[in-house]
Amino acid sequence: MNIAVLFGGQSSERDVSIASAAQVFKVLRDRGHNVIAIDTATGLIKPQDEEAFLSSKVPPLPPDTDSLKMMTGGLLPLIAQGIFKNIDVCFLALHGGKGENGAMQGFLDIMGIPYTGPSHTPSACCMDKDISKMMFVRNGVPTPEWLMMPTDLDAAVRKLGLPLIVKPNKEGSTVGLTVVKKQEDLQKAVETACKYDTEVMLEKFIPGREFTVGILDGQALAVGEIIPKLSEIFDFQSKYMPGGAEEIFPAPLSSAVSDRMRSIALAAAKAAKIENYCRVDLRMTPEGEIYVLEINTLPGMTATSLLPQSAAKMGISFGDLCEKICAMALKR
Repeated sequence: MNIAVLFGGQSSERDVSIASAAQVFKVLRDRGHNVIAIDTATGLIKPQDEEAFLSSKVPPLPPDTDSLKMMTGGLLPLIAQGIFKNIDVCFLALHGGKGENGAMQGFLDIMGIPYTGPSHTPSACCMDKDISKMMFVRNGVPTPEWLMMPTDLDAAVRKLGLPLIVKPNKEGSTVGLTVVKKQEDLQKAVETACKYDTEVMLEKFIPGREFTVGILDGQALAVGEIIPKLSEIFDFQSKYMPGGAEEIFPAPLSSAVSDRMRSIALAAAKAAKIENYCRVDLRMTPEGEIYVLEINTLPGMTATSLLPQSAAKMGISFGDLCEKICAMALKR
């Protein structure tokens, strides 16, 4: 196949996207496909730059918003040059922002170019946490209670309790997220989230254990447990720094609880109308209540990312996973 791996862009998850793209690029090329890599913010990765691209690492902090705004003009000139003319499929290794919110998907639909991941509507709905939680509730999928700003903060504490989560409504990788334990810290947490989004969510904190389930072509994959080492939640540093978290696949759960968690994850994906692959993040209280936190429509795609680990425990190698994802895009 002729495959274009799209990555980077202006999202706060840019560096994570680069790491995903590098490994997808390598494994697909190693399997004999004709692969090019395109940073949607800066353009085509040239052969002389591939070594640096393939050795990319995720820094301890996301890029600052000012530097991201300076990156423009990567995709349109390539379209004008006809670089997509012979591309069979675009592998979207984009995370967050316009790469995951349906904008890129809608653009590729107009261009008539097949792409991996959900179509533009589910992508947009899942990036908007408020909308996705409404979809969960409507379909009987358990999710933590929430409120959207603006709202009376005293009333919010009475409704949601403390601690509570404050986060941008349309961000990923816990960028801009704060666990608020004292009411006097709530306003500052809202201001932090506002740096990344004009919409801010207040969400009930669910104590207990964190889990994740990969979804592939209508099948729930292995359940994984995530145990953060650098924080009480699975934050940016815990996700991407060496030793930041312990990720256990399969999770140490009874078969009954594991099956229930996989069933809830599938129900969440169905509620969001995800038709090919995604990753569902969940928490379970000490009493065994399970809640869906969110759906990642373009989850991390390094060989050690959570979705590939979930697939590996089902006997699906990283290379097979990448090829299957491409095949599903062409089938759609």
